[in-house]
Amino acid sequence: MIRRRYLWIAVLGGAALFGGCNVGPKYARPSMDSAPAYKEISVPDSEVVAGWKLAHPSDATLHGNWWEIFNEPELNNFESQLNVSNQNIAQAMASLEEARAVVKESRTQLFPTLTGGIGFSRIRNPLAGSTAAGTGNNRSFNEYSLPFDASWVPDLWGRVRNTITANVSSAQVSASDLENVRLTAQAELAVDYFDLRGQDALAQLLHSTVAAYQQSLDLTKALFETGIASDEAVAQAETQLEATQAQETNLGIFRSQLEHAIATLTGKPASMFSLGAVPLNATPPAIPVGVPSQLLERRPDISAAERAIAQANAQIGAARAAYYPTVTLSAAFGLESTRISDWFTWPFRFWTLGPQASETIYDAGLRRATVQQFRATYDADVAAYRQTVLTAFQQVEDDLSTLRILAMQIQQQDAAVKSAERNLNLATDRYRLGIDPYLNVITAQTSFLTNQQTALNLRIQQMTASVQLVEALGGGWDSSQLPSATNLIAGSAGSSSATAASSPSTQRSPDSPAKSQ
Repeated sequence: MIRRRYLWIAVLGGAALFGGCNVGPKYARPSMDSAPAYKEISVPDSEVVAGWKLAHPSDATLHGNWWEIFNEPELNNFESQLNVSNQNIAQAMASLEEARAVVKESRTQLFPTLTGGIGFSRIRNPLAGSTAAGTGNNRSFNEYSLPFDASWVPDLWGRVRNTITANVSSAQVSASDLENVRLTAQAELAVDYFDLRGQDALAQLLHSTVAAYQQSLDLTKALFETGIASDEAVAQAETQLEATQAQETNLGIFRSQLEHAIATLTGKPASMFSLGAVPLNATPPAIPVGVPSQLLERRPDISAAERAIAQANAQIGAARAAYYPTVTLSAAFGLESTRISDWFTWPFRFWTLGPQASETIYDAGLRRATVQQFRATYDADVAAYRQTVLTAFQQVEDDLSTLRILAMQIQQQDAAVKSAERNLNLATDRYRLGIDPYLNVITAQTSFLTNQQTALNLRIQQMTASVQLVEALGGGWDSSQLPSATNLIAGSAGSSSATAASSPSTQRSPDSPAKSQ
């Protein structure tokens, strides 16, 4: 009895000792070259005219509801509705809940399994009650049993722990994907909103232009009736007016599509949603721009790519554990008797207890191929991560240069509008005096309208580029808001990001789960 007790002490001690072993590789985030500053930052006077500024410590990042920097109350309201009702966000949130459940499932493998049951059997034994003469009396009896079985596979080599780490990283990928879907939808809504208000501004411009062309037509008809102008001039004025009216009507197509898109993004049926016309009257805010390395923490797509690497790294460790023996500790105990009343007497109790070890002797290279598979997955994820970072740098530089160039182009275009207006006034005066034909007026009118439309389109493009710059910078998100393993097991997916953002105890480095290996 004492020897048996020492045997079990040795088995459990060995399990506890080897339970700290982990045959998986240590995880470290792949290195990535990053410039000390964006190239556009060095352009002289850019922060004065481009709608962005050098970030200072107090405003190095955008926070929370980033769209509020545009000072558009209606847009703020739509963004709030989007965060609640957008179905793409709801789908991504459900995917996070699914990943959370997988983490909990894998964690159960750390604990013993206990099963129990109850049984009844009717047994007939032909040898029971036999006599020496070879004759016997057949006997039938009932048997009642109440068995319990317990088993535990100690995680000696880190297979389960690496699986949990992989699933935690996978859930963090889902959390990053959720934030990426949210940011993309928020930016798309802001772009659609400014595009729609830009169409309202263009419609207002064309409406005033139609009124001006109507006055020109009335003037031309009056001059025709007095014999100063020709019928050809009247026809030209009518053509100019009608073509501009058609152009104004055509704006309704794109505006309707934008209105429908906003309805869908905010979770409303397009048939039940409408927006009144309000011309665009916004200017791009001064968006704080930090250093390129901040993108590694601020962009959810980069965070998702980095967490995928951590997942693949943990999967390598789980696959390596298959090379080592599996130890199973099992026990069974229960009650068995022909009468239930006898269950509580000692002779009718039974129990078994014992360890079992198994090792795969031959698997035709399955384990080696599995490790190679996850190594290849890891290498692919590293390449995908680095490409995602490079793309992020490119997008920010693209948007910075777009805003800088647009700021200069708008100044130049505004000057062109003034010149076109002056040319139109001169052409109209000369036509009134009968010096030039009406064709000169039409040419000047067309030039003036075209330049006005170009100036408006540049301002629309400037607003959308500002939104795209915020999106490229990661919005108001930060990787410290990623749910930790504790959050994934205990909290709810819908509130994980908000909880992590508001509670200092949940702030963590993106690769902290993997470092626990």
